[in-house]
Amino acid sequence: MSTNKTSEVINSYLSALLDRGDFARYFAEDVRWTTMETGDVVEGRSAVRDFITAIHTQVFDARPELRSLFVDNDAAILEAVFIGKHIGEFAGISPTGAEIRVPYSVAYEVKDGMITELRAYVPILAMVKQVQEEADSAAPSPVAV
Repeated sequence: MSTNKTSEVINSYLSALLDRGDFARYFAEDVRWTTMETGDVVEGRSAVRDFITAIHTQVFDARPELRSLFVDNDAAILEAVFIGKHIGEFAGISPTGAEIRVPYSVAYEVKDGMITELRAYVPILAMVKQVQEEADSAAPSPVAV
């Protein structure tokens, strides 16, 4: 596939994602998401859509801040910052209201005008740390007797 076509697909996908629109229409039916730090895999258009939606609207109220995008033939690499407020359970931690900010990257593969794979290089441990710090600071101090 041409770089121009891949760029069109990725830019349209990112626009829909940022607008909280129908970004899944750019996914192949058998699209695959892999969180590289943990090895967790999500497969299928609906499952990947639901996973991304949950991270942005149910676990965090979040919006990515795009930094750079590189596109070549049938692949793209995105560099962004995940900025969000912790509003749902994450890594066993109840909502803390913590504002988090972590850099991340996603590698995309595109075939026949559809995104077939997303490999997310997301620092999950850094996210947990930021959420946990807020949880720890909100915990009541022990009372000395």
